[in-house]
Amino acid sequence: MAKLLVWLLAAGKMGKLLTTGGTMLLSMLAYSWIFGWRYAVGFVLLIFVHEMGHYVAARRRGLEVGAPAFIPFVGAWIALKDLPHDVETEAYIGFAGPLAGSAAALACYFAARQTDSDLLLALAYSGCMLNLFNLIPLSPLDGGRITAIISPKLWLVGVPLLAGLFFYRPSPMLILIAVLAYPQIKAALWGDPALPPHYYAVALDTRINYAVLYLGLAAFLAIMSHDIHAMLAAAH
Repeated sequence: MAKLLVWLLAAGKMGKLLTTGGTMLLSMLAYSWIFGWRYAVGFVLLIFVHEMGHYVAARRRGLEVGAPAFIPFVGAWIALKDLPHDVETEAYIGFAGPLAGSAAALACYFAARQTDSDLLLALAYSGCMLNLFNLIPLSPLDGGRITAIISPKLWLVGVPLLAGLFFYRPSPMLILIAVLAYPQIKAALWGDPALPPHYYAVALDTRINYAVLYLGLAAFLAIMSHDIHAMLAAAH
Protein backbone atom coordinates (compact mmCIF):
# COMPACT_ATOMS: atom_id res chain seq x y z
CA MET A 1 0.00 0.00 0.00
CA ALA A 2 2.84 2.40 0.88
CA LYS A 3 4.51 1.75 -2.45
CA LEU A 4 1.22 2.37 -4.21
CA LEU A 5 0.76 5.73 -2.47
CA VAL A 6 4.31 6.77 -3.35
CA TRP A 7 3.72 5.85 -6.97
CA LEU A 8 0.49 7.82 -7.11
CA LEU A 9 2.12 10.88 -5.62
CA ALA A 10 5.05 10.62 -7.99
CA ALA A 11 2.72 10.38 -10.96
CA GLY A 12 0.68 13.36 -9.79
CA LYS A 13 -2.45 11.29 -9.53
CA MET A 14 -3.14 11.90 -5.87
CA GLY A 15 -3.44 15.64 -6.36
CA LYS A 16 -6.05 15.11 -9.07
CA LEU A 17 -7.97 12.63 -6.94
CA LEU A 18 -7.96 14.98 -3.97
CA THR A 19 -9.07 17.91 -6.09
CA THR A 20 -11.96 16.03 -7.66
CA GLY A 21 -12.97 14.01 -4.59
CA GLY A 22 -12.59 16.90 -2.17
CA THR A 23 -14.59 19.38 -4.22
CA MET A 24 -17.24 16.74 -4.91
CA LEU A 25 -17.66 16.09 -1.19
CA LEU A 26 -17.81 19.82 -0.51
CA SER A 27 -20.55 20.22 -3.12
CA MET A 28 -22.48 17.25 -1.74
CA LEU A 29 -22.33 18.78 1.73
CA ALA A 30 -23.51 22.17 0.48
CA TYR A 31 -26.41 20.73 -1.53
CA SER A 32 -27.40 18.39 1.31
CA TRP A 33 -28.15 21.32 3.61
CA ILE A 34 -30.94 22.34 1.26
CA PHE A 35 -32.05 19.21 -0.59
CA GLY A 36 -31.00 16.33 1.66
CA TRP A 37 -27.99 14.08 1.28
CA ARG A 38 -29.54 11.50 -1.07
CA TYR A 39 -30.47 14.10 -3.67
CA ALA A 40 -27.15 15.90 -3.15
CA VAL A 41 -25.13 12.76 -3.87
CA GLY A 42 -27.15 11.95 -6.96
CA PHE A 43 -27.01 15.49 -8.31
CA VAL A 44 -23.25 15.81 -7.89
CA LEU A 45 -22.76 12.42 -9.57
CA LEU A 46 -24.84 13.64 -12.52
CA ILE A 47 -22.54 16.65 -12.84
CA PHE A 48 -19.52 14.34 -12.55
CA VAL A 49 -20.74 12.18 -15.44
CA HIS A 50 -21.28 15.33 -17.52
CA GLU A 51 -17.74 16.55 -16.85
CA MET A 52 -16.23 13.14 -17.49
CA GLY A 53 -17.84 13.26 -20.92
CA HIS A 54 -15.73 16.33 -21.65
CA TYR A 55 -12.68 14.72 -20.06
CA VAL A 56 -12.85 11.52 -22.11
CA ALA A 57 -13.55 13.43 -25.33
CA ALA A 58 -10.56 15.72 -24.77
CA ARG A 59 -8.28 12.78 -24.09
CA ARG A 60 -9.55 11.01 -27.21
CA ARG A 61 -8.50 14.05 -29.23
CA GLY A 62 -5.04 13.94 -27.65
CA LEU A 63 -5.43 17.02 -25.44
CA GLU A 64 -4.03 17.34 -21.94
CA VAL A 65 -6.84 18.02 -19.49
CA GLY A 66 -7.16 18.46 -15.74
CA ALA A 67 -9.43 16.44 -13.48
CA PRO A 68 -12.94 17.81 -12.82
CA ALA A 69 -13.23 20.42 -10.05
CA PHE A 70 -16.53 21.40 -8.38
CA ILE A 71 -17.87 24.66 -6.95
CA PRO A 72 -21.11 24.39 -4.95
CA PHE A 73 -24.13 26.09 -6.61
CA VAL A 74 -22.01 26.97 -9.66
CA GLY A 75 -21.20 23.58 -11.16
CA ALA A 76 -17.95 22.01 -12.25
CA TRP A 77 -15.37 22.27 -14.98
CA ILE A 78 -12.31 20.62 -16.44
CA ALA A 79 -9.27 22.71 -17.30
CA LEU A 80 -7.95 22.15 -20.81
CA LYS A 81 -4.16 22.40 -20.65
CA ASP A 82 -4.02 22.14 -24.44
CA LEU A 83 -6.47 24.28 -26.37
CA PRO A 84 -8.36 22.80 -29.35
CA HIS A 85 -6.66 23.48 -32.67
CA ASP A 86 -9.89 23.79 -34.65
CA VAL A 87 -13.58 24.44 -34.07
CA GLU A 88 -14.57 20.82 -34.78
CA THR A 89 -12.45 19.59 -31.89
CA GLU A 90 -13.96 22.27 -29.65
CA ALA A 91 -17.49 21.24 -30.68
CA TYR A 92 -16.67 17.54 -30.21
CA ILE A 93 -15.47 18.12 -26.65
CA GLY A 94 -18.34 20.50 -25.90
CA PHE A 95 -20.99 18.06 -27.14
CA ALA A 96 -19.60 15.11 -25.16
CA GLY A 97 -20.56 16.60 -21.79
CA PRO A 98 -24.29 17.12 -22.44
CA LEU A 99 -24.44 13.78 -24.25
CA ALA A 100 -22.96 11.87 -21.29
CA GLY A 101 -25.04 13.89 -18.82
CA SER A 102 -28.23 13.23 -20.77
CA ALA A 103 -27.50 9.50 -20.79
CA ALA A 104 -27.08 9.60 -17.00
CA ALA A 105 -30.35 11.51 -16.60
CA LEU A 106 -32.09 8.99 -18.84
CA ALA A 107 -30.71 6.15 -16.70
CA CYS A 108 -32.24 7.83 -13.63
CA TYR A 109 -35.54 8.16 -15.47
CA PHE A 110 -35.77 4.47 -16.41
CA ALA A 111 -34.65 3.45 -12.91
CA ALA A 112 -37.35 5.70 -11.45
CA ARG A 113 -40.02 4.09 -13.63
CA GLN A 114 -38.87 0.63 -12.58
CA THR A 115 -38.70 1.41 -8.85
CA ASP A 116 -41.40 4.10 -8.59
CA SER A 117 -38.82 6.36 -6.94
CA ASP A 118 -39.63 10.06 -6.68
CA LEU A 119 -36.00 10.73 -5.78
CA LEU A 120 -34.70 9.19 -9.02
CA LEU A 121 -37.41 10.97 -10.98
CA ALA A 122 -36.37 14.28 -9.43
CA LEU A 123 -32.75 13.53 -10.34
CA ALA A 124 -33.78 12.69 -13.90
CA TYR A 125 -35.56 16.04 -14.14
CA SER A 126 -32.56 17.90 -12.72
CA GLY A 127 -30.22 16.11 -15.10
CA CYS A 128 -32.34 16.98 -18.13
CA MET A 129 -32.65 20.62 -17.07
CA LEU A 130 -28.95 20.89 -16.24
CA ASN A 131 -27.89 19.64 -19.66
CA LEU A 132 -30.57 21.66 -21.46
CA PHE A 133 -29.32 24.80 -19.72
CA ASN A 134 -25.79 23.98 -20.82
CA LEU A 135 -26.97 23.91 -24.44
CA ILE A 136 -27.75 27.64 -24.44
CA PRO A 137 -25.68 28.87 -27.42
CA LEU A 138 -23.40 31.11 -25.42
CA SER A 139 -19.82 30.41 -24.39
CA PRO A 140 -18.58 29.42 -21.79
CA LEU A 141 -21.61 27.10 -21.75
CA ASP A 142 -21.33 23.94 -23.81
CA GLY A 143 -23.88 25.22 -26.30
CA GLY A 144 -21.55 28.06 -27.21
CA ARG A 145 -18.72 25.66 -27.93
CA ILE A 146 -20.98 23.42 -30.01
CA THR A 147 -22.70 26.12 -32.04
CA ALA A 148 -19.36 27.75 -32.87
CA ILE A 149 -18.95 25.10 -35.55
CA ILE A 150 -22.23 26.25 -37.15
CA SER A 151 -21.51 29.98 -36.79
CA PRO A 152 -20.20 32.14 -33.93
CA LYS A 153 -23.05 34.52 -34.78
CA LEU A 154 -25.37 32.05 -33.04
CA TRP A 155 -23.85 33.20 -29.74
CA LEU A 156 -25.94 36.35 -30.17
CA VAL A 157 -29.06 34.16 -29.84
CA GLY A 158 -27.87 33.11 -26.39
CA VAL A 159 -27.93 36.68 -25.07
CA PRO A 160 -31.75 37.11 -24.96
CA LEU A 161 -32.11 33.54 -23.68
CA LEU A 162 -29.76 34.25 -20.76
CA ALA A 163 -31.46 37.60 -20.10
CA GLY A 164 -34.88 35.95 -20.12
CA LEU A 165 -33.71 33.33 -17.64
CA PHE A 166 -32.36 36.06 -15.37
CA PHE A 167 -35.65 37.96 -15.32
CA TYR A 168 -37.58 34.71 -14.82
CA ARG A 169 -35.33 33.44 -12.04
CA PRO A 170 -32.53 35.84 -11.02
CA SER A 171 -29.28 34.12 -10.05
CA PRO A 172 -25.71 35.30 -9.42
CA MET A 173 -24.54 32.38 -11.57
CA LEU A 174 -26.28 33.89 -14.60
CA ILE A 175 -24.47 37.17 -14.00
CA LEU A 176 -21.18 35.26 -13.82
CA ILE A 177 -21.94 33.52 -17.11
CA ALA A 178 -22.77 36.88 -18.72
CA VAL A 179 -19.44 38.33 -17.58
CA LEU A 180 -17.51 35.31 -18.88
CA ALA A 181 -19.46 35.41 -22.15
CA TYR A 182 -18.63 39.04 -22.92
CA PRO A 183 -15.36 38.29 -24.80
CA GLN A 184 -17.17 35.69 -26.93
CA ILE A 185 -19.92 38.18 -27.78
CA LYS A 186 -17.26 40.62 -28.96
CA ALA A 187 -15.69 37.83 -31.00
CA ALA A 188 -19.06 36.99 -32.57
CA LEU A 189 -19.50 40.61 -33.65
CA TRP A 190 -15.98 41.51 -34.72
CA GLY A 191 -14.07 38.23 -34.90
CA ASP A 192 -11.24 36.91 -32.76
CA PRO A 193 -7.79 37.88 -34.05
CA ALA A 194 -6.15 35.46 -31.59
CA LEU A 195 -7.48 32.43 -33.50
CA PRO A 196 -5.63 31.08 -36.56
CA PRO A 197 -7.32 31.76 -39.93
CA HIS A 198 -8.12 28.06 -40.47
CA TYR A 199 -9.84 27.61 -37.06
CA TYR A 200 -13.38 27.78 -38.48
CA ALA A 201 -12.57 25.95 -41.70
CA VAL A 202 -15.01 23.03 -41.56
CA ALA A 203 -16.79 21.08 -44.30
CA LEU A 204 -20.46 21.92 -44.79
CA ASP A 205 -21.65 18.37 -44.04
CA THR A 206 -19.79 18.48 -40.70
CA ARG A 207 -21.57 21.73 -39.79
CA ILE A 208 -24.91 20.20 -40.74
CA ASN A 209 -24.25 17.03 -38.72
CA TYR A 210 -23.44 19.02 -35.59
CA ALA A 211 -26.46 21.27 -36.12
CA VAL A 212 -28.79 18.27 -36.37
CA LEU A 213 -27.26 16.61 -33.30
CA TYR A 214 -27.41 19.85 -31.30
CA LEU A 215 -31.03 20.64 -32.17
CA GLY A 216 -32.04 17.00 -31.67
CA LEU A 217 -30.52 16.79 -28.20
CA ALA A 218 -31.98 20.16 -27.20
CA ALA A 219 -35.46 19.11 -28.37
CA PHE A 220 -35.17 15.75 -26.61
CA LEU A 221 -34.13 17.35 -23.31
CA ALA A 222 -36.87 19.97 -23.54
CA ILE A 223 -39.54 17.29 -24.07
CA MET A 224 -38.14 15.09 -21.30
CA SER A 225 -37.95 18.01 -18.88
CA HIS A 226 -41.57 18.95 -19.59
CA ASP A 227 -42.87 15.39 -19.25
CA ILE A 228 -40.90 14.56 -16.09
CA HIS A 229 -42.00 17.82 -14.48
CA ALA A 230 -45.61 16.87 -15.19
CA MET A 231 -45.02 13.43 -13.65
CA LEU A 232 -43.53 14.96 -10.50
CA ALA A 233 -46.43 17.42 -10.23
CA ALA A 234 -48.96 14.59 -10.58
CA ALA A 235 -47.20 12.59 -7.87
CA HIS A 236 -47.66 15.36 -5.27
